[in-house]
Amino acid sequence: MKTLPASKALEQYFFEARSKLLDIAGILDRINRGQETGEVLATDPRIENIRKALEVLHDQSGGRAERIQQIFSLEYDPAWDKPKPRY
Repeated sequence: MKTLPASKALEQYFFEARSKLLDIAGILDRINRGQETGEVLATDPRIENIRKALEVLHDQSGGRAERIQQIFSLEYDPAWDKPKPRY
């Protein structure tokens, strides 16, 4: 698969990225305006995962999508049930 030049990729995806960033900013604003904000933000691991993901977005070294997916993924557990085939 041929990759787009950086300038074309930026041109093609800029408004979509801007829209998604505004969505995230709005979500974070709503969380901050919520009741008991300090308690939630200090104890909920989901907000910590969001913060880690935002740090990855800022990192220029690449592989951001994979690294963010790993932040939100469960660690592998060999005791997980194996899927059963459907008949």
